[in-house]
Amino acid sequence: MTKMAKISVKIGKIKLKNPVLVASGTFGCGEEFKDIIDLSQLGAIITKTVTLMPRQGNPMPRTIETPCGMLNSIGLKNDGIKDFISSKIPFLSKVGTKVIASVAGQSPEEFKKITGILDREKAIDGIELNISCPNIKGKTKLISQDPKATYKAVRAARLATSKTLITKLSPNVTDIVQVARAAQEAGSDALSLINTIFAMSINLNKKRPSLANIVGGLSGPAIKPVALYMVYQVAQKIKLPIIAMGGITVLEDALEFILAGASAVAVGTGNFINPKASIEIAEGINRYLIKNKIKDIKKLSGALII
Repeated sequence: MTKMAKISVKIGKIKLKNPVLVASGTFGCGEEFKDIIDLSQLGAIITKTVTLMPRQGNPMPRTIETPCGMLNSIGLKNDGIKDFISSKIPFLSKVGTKVIASVAGQSPEEFKKITGILDREKAIDGIELNISCPNIKGKTKLISQDPKATYKAVRAARLATSKTLITKLSPNVTDIVQVARAAQEAGSDALSLINTIFAMSINLNKKRPSLANIVGGLSGPAIKPVALYMVYQVAQKIKLPIIAMGGITVLEDALEFILAGASAVAVGTGNFINPKASIEIAEGINRYLIKNKIKDIKKLSGALII
């Protein structure tokens, strides 16, 4: 029997068996990976973002590989909350691990409504507020770029649910701590950071942007140093659990984020590179703790020596 260190963590009311999740938008609702990995071994699944009404998303092409990462401009394509409940929740209720639903809206009222709907679903353990997607056509400013707008959206959702509420923040800001504080004051139980970074690519042969939407969100190993810096910044000032993401593909990446102050980590683009990355990282964390005689993962979180 494999020796185990204590790697369970709490995010709000949610007790995760291990601190490794899969990030929204990179794992569907888990069904796509069920024949590749044992989903029950994940700390949690964060679902693809769902909205009140169906969204067609942005025109193609909407993904492109870049050096050390990828650009995407999906535009929150999804079939809406009714379809999510009827076609996704039956599967999610049987995955054997915690489920966090990612939701998006254009206003506090939309966040309140969709959160209230999911509050009634027993299969959903927590709700992640995606207030930071950079790929919504026509939006000149993200909710998470404005502390006041952030407060209003999170507060509206907080009033609609007793489930664990997680707010996903954008790196496309001058002061991420200010926005994180607004989310905390509004009642968020935890924070996810970071979402993707505004970026673009140009097709030299066509002399046109590589993405139909011109601008997309950069993810993958290229953004890891930025994500690490922002997690460290927020962990110094905000006393909420942090789910870190941004370029995590191997064990060493995850350990860096935990040392910087994260309570848990989420694998995103890394799922496309290695579908088993999340499970391998969770197993690796256990081995690392045992090797270094650390009895509890909590003792590693924020243990960076300055």
